[in-house]
Amino acid sequence: MAAQNGKDLLIKLDMTGDGQFQTVAGLRATRISFNAESVDVTSLESSGGWRELLGGAGVKSATISGSGVFKDEATDERARQIFFNGEVPDFQVIIPDFGTVAGAFQLTSIEYAGSYNGEATYELSMASAGALVFTPV
Repeated sequence: MAAQNGKDLLIKLDMTGDGQFQTVAGLRATRISFNAESVDVTSLESSGGWRELLGGAGVKSATISGSGVFKDEATDERARQIFFNGEVPDFQVIIPDFGTVAGAFQLTSIEYAGSYNGEATYELSMASAGALVFTPV
């Protein structure tokens, strides 16, 4: 795989629940992280005292984060609405030349910041809230 532009890693939000996804505007930096808990099954009989893990037994999760500047009133308002209403809408993460990860996420954090001589910025953090689907390119 050749090098990719970071700006092509997109976070998209289902704005109305009808499956029409829109890119969350103004993001400058985006990240998706996949996690799987391990289940330790080491015992006195473990070969050489090495730890043993039970494959496929841990809880899987994903987190999405992004930061940027205010560019679009609709996606900014939707993010606030999701947080304050406790909604768990569908998101998509477009990973360039790799595929799309889609599923429900809870908006766990919104941070707003600004300096006197700079732009207003925001940061979002989301946690997976169910099974995710990966669709390769």
